[in-house]
Amino acid sequence: MEITADVVKRLRDATGAGMMDCKKALVKAEGDFAQAEKILKEMGLAAVAKRAGRATNNGAAFTLIKQGKAVLLEMACETDFVARNKDFVALGQQLCEDVIAEGYTEVVPALEAKVQDLITTIKENMSLKRFIVWDVADNQFVSSYVHGEGSLGVLVKFEAENGDVFNQDAVKEFAFDCALHVAAFSPRYLSRSAVDAAYVEEQTDIFTKQTLALGKPEKVVPGIVQGKLNKHYSEICFLQQPFVKDDSQSVEKVLAKLSQDVGSQISIIDYALYRVGVEE
Repeated sequence: MEITADVVKRLRDATGAGMMDCKKALVKAEGDFAQAEKILKEMGLAAVAKRAGRATNNGAAFTLIKQGKAVLLEMACETDFVARNKDFVALGQQLCEDVIAEGYTEVVPALEAKVQDLITTIKENMSLKRFIVWDVADNQFVSSYVHGEGSLGVLVKFEAENGDVFNQDAVKEFAFDCALHVAAFSPRYLSRSAVDAAYVEEQTDIFTKQTLALGKPEKVVPGIVQGKLNKHYSEICFLQQPFVKDDSQSVEKVLAKLSQDVGSQISIIDYALYRVGVEE
């Protein structure tokens, strides 16, 4: 039985396996192309199981906004080389499409199967690590930002009294700048009102003890502590942080001025940040 180079190449093109692996599979299958393809898939899946313990600290973040939905998704892999691989990037983009098209809200076997198929080709452990999907109403708008080759991804969600305001260039520019802001400053909370009460109590106690240790009169301590809290909010809260494009103003002040200029109240109602390999 002769196994020609053309058949080996055709099997390689169909499976992405190495030339020698394809030839061995064809010999084992006695020239049956479909059987050889099945053998390679079985070999690939076995190899995947062996690779499952490898760390996947690299990867890429992907975003997609369409059809009233917004997706932020993280794909993990072992090496930054694979994170830049065109097939890896294409899969990340396709998974975002699938999430929207199929209405997925969590990782499901159908999505994992597509990742497994690519593992058999690339021969490196990878996974669909996580994703979120938002509904986007007519009076809402979502901006996105992906840094470089996908080391981090951001979504920011806005809402307005009149959804038409999001067609204005000034509003679109501000929305994109807000996504840049989140990427640059990694806020822990949307606003001071969203900060956990137990955390505020803890910080208040810390600042109070620090102030008393400086020998300040007790009657001025509350005011000093509140000042310290306000400064802390400006470090950890998105809306209270100095705006990335103008650090003389907070994000909320820039937003208020923009709302006034365009004649419609605009609010930032949510944001999300995925930093590859880091649980925010």
